Formats: sequence, structure tokens, C-alpha cells
Amino acid sequence: MQMQSVSKAHTSLVSSLGVDGRILTMLVVLAVVWTVFQILTMGQPGQFLSPQNLWNLSVQTAVVGIMVGGMVMVIVTRQIDLSVGSVLGFSGMIMALIQTVPPLGWGGNWLLALLAGLLLGALIGAFQGYWVAYWGVPAFVVTLAGLLIFRNATFIVASGRTIGPLNDNFKVLGGGLNGSIGEFWTWVVGLAVMAYIVYQALTNRNRRIKNGLPVRPMWAEVVVNGALLALTLAFVLVMNAFPYPGTNVPRGMPVPVLITLIVLFVLNWVALNTRFGRYVFAIGGNPEAALLAGINVKRMLVAVFALMGMLAALAGAVQAARLNFVTNSMGNLLELDVIAAAVIGGTALAGGSGTIVGAALGALLMSSLRSGMVLMGLPTEWQNVVLGTVLLAAVIWNSVYLRSRR
Repeated sequence: MQMQSVSKAHTSLVSSLGVDGRILTMLVVLAVVWTVFQILTMGQPGQFLSPQNLWNLSVQTAVVGIMVGGMVMVIVTRQIDLSVGSVLGFSGMIMALIQTVPPLGWGGNWLLALLAGLLLGALIGAFQGYWVAYWGVPAFVVTLAGLLIFRNATFIVASGRTIGPLNDNFKVLGGGLNGSIGEFWTWVVGLAVMAYIVYQALTNRNRRIKNGLPVRPMWAEVVVNGALLALTLAFVLVMNAFPYPGTNVPRGMPVPVLITLIVLFVLNWVALNTRFGRYVFAIGGNPEAALLAGINVKRMLVAVFALMGMLAALAGAVQAARLNFVTNSMGNLLELDVIAAAVIGGTALAGGSGTIVGAALGALLMSSLRSGMVLMGLPTEWQNVVLGTVLLAAVIWNSVYLRSRR
């Protein structure tokens, strides 16, 4: 009886807060992981919660973070994309070649290189989506073929060489020495996000009251939005706490992190507030019913795969800019990290269920585990064992959660 009353109280609390239980679980797990790694690395110059490590952690999360929202949409439609790591490497190589090889090269044309890479990624995604949507070829097979084709195409177009160095303007995308927006603009971005949080909270509450819909208790409204404001403020303070080498000048938010936040914000808005987002979830929930409702399922699938390809190319630009050189192995097996981040963040492999916010937290958790284990000097094989265990636990928890909601 006592256990039942505790369970009911917990359910009532989560219901009052109006937050997905999986998101709350992710936040708790992240807090525990960060606390454990901070204790284990206490006394080291690069302890886990130092501004330097958190700044680096944000940059390390960017590449997976850019792609994970697109992977959520792919998985929600009951598909999979195993080729994103290879598409990242191939598009990154093409962008590097445009910048360095005559007649387009000699260090220029970085904007042309970026636009060409994004277009190439979108075309590759649309090409793969075409075979899935219009010919009924399983996405697993199509994108596995894409993984092999574009991984080896990367080697072929570069003749096995490492290509670089890249244009200095292009390298800003990678968050290098000059790849941060500075203290002032970090505050501008942070305050704009905080203002948006307050605006959304007020307008959503007023809209629901006006339409006679249930709303959170006022205390829950304050707790949820107060927590979001506090997290945003903490993020800004951490980004501005890491200075340039040998100075006291704060770097501010890295450009790749800004790109990641913009991508995730746009995808989350699209998923929650547009017809495209509603169609994606409708297809994942029941493709036959979506077709009968008048949704062009085939065209939507092509669009989703094209979006995934473009995001992989954007991540390729960020990765190439960060490294300054593009190797034939860039992005190798990165598709596993992206899929794992989406699943850990609560995206159901059966389709129809998933959130961009949860996937972003999944990407952050993956990067946090890798960063903490590297600081501890844990061998690579043990790192992969831990990550595999976390992935299995996340899938089991997600299955139990979805079953309990039915």
C-alpha cells in the first residue's frame, strides 16, 4: 500500500509539471553522471565540471547534436538512416576539395563550398528516400548501401589523400581559435532565449485558458520555467567563463554550438507547430491511416531523408572546419552515435514517438560519458561497453514507459 501511494504521488507530481517523464529521467541521469564524474576527477586540472571541459564538451556534442534531430524524424516515420556518417565524410571531402583544388581552390570559395555541400547532402538523402518511398526498398538496405558507397567514394574522389588546410573563414564553423561569438553576443543570445521562454509560457497559458483547456498549477509553471531560465543562465555563465589562452577575455559560445542550438530549435518548432511535423508523426503512428487522410506519404518520406542528408552535410562542414583537414575516415561509424543518441533520448525504434529535446539530451549524455571516461583514462573498449550498456538500458526503459502509457 505504501509503495502504491508513493508511486501515485510521483505520477501526480510529473503530471502536474506537465513534462514528459522521459525528459525528466534524462535530466536526472545527466545530473547523476556529471556529479559522479566531477567526484572521480576532483583535483585534476581538467576536472569534469571545469569551464574548459564543459566548453569543450559543448563543442564535442555539436556534430551529433546537429544530426540527431533529423534522425528523430527519420525513425519516427518508421525508417532508419545508416549512411549519415558516410554522407558527412563525403560531403565534407567535397567541401574541402572545392576550397583547395584548382580551379575552385587556393583557399577561397568557402561559401560556395558550404552551399555545394549542403545541396549535395540533400540530394543524396532525397535519392535514398526515393528508393524507400517509391520502390518500397527497406531503408535499412538502401542506407546500408549508401554507407558503403559514400564511404568509399570519399576515398576515390580524394585519391586517398588528406585534404587541407581549409579557408580561415570556413574554419570559424568549427569553433577554433576565432570560432566563438564573444561574451557580449553570448549574453544577447542567452537573454533572447530567456525572453522567449517567458513569452512562450505566458502565451501558451493564456491560449489554453481562453480555449478552456487544462493548465499547469501556478507553482508548476514557476518551477518548470524557472528551471529553464536557470539552465539558460548557467549555460551563458559557463560559456563566458572560459577565456582565450593567456588572456582574461571570455571566448563566449562556440559557433558550432550556436549552429546546433539553432538547428534543434528550428526542428523542434517544425515538429510541434507545423503541418510537416504533424504529418511526420501521423505517418509514424499509422502509415495507412495517414495515406487515407490525404497525406502524400511518399513525398514526405523523400523530404525527411533529404532533410537528414542536408543535416549530415552541415555536420560534415562543422567537423571539417574543426579539424582543418578532411581525412577519408572522417565520420566513420558516427551513424551509431546519432542513432544511439536518438534512442537514448526516448525515440521509439518502432516509430511514431520521439522528441527533439529528448534526442538532444541523449546526444549530451553520450558526449558526457565519453568525455568523463577519457578524463578518467578508461580504455576505449571499456568506454564502448559502458555506452552499449547505457543504450540497452535506455531502450528497455523506453519500452516500459510506452507500455505503461497505453
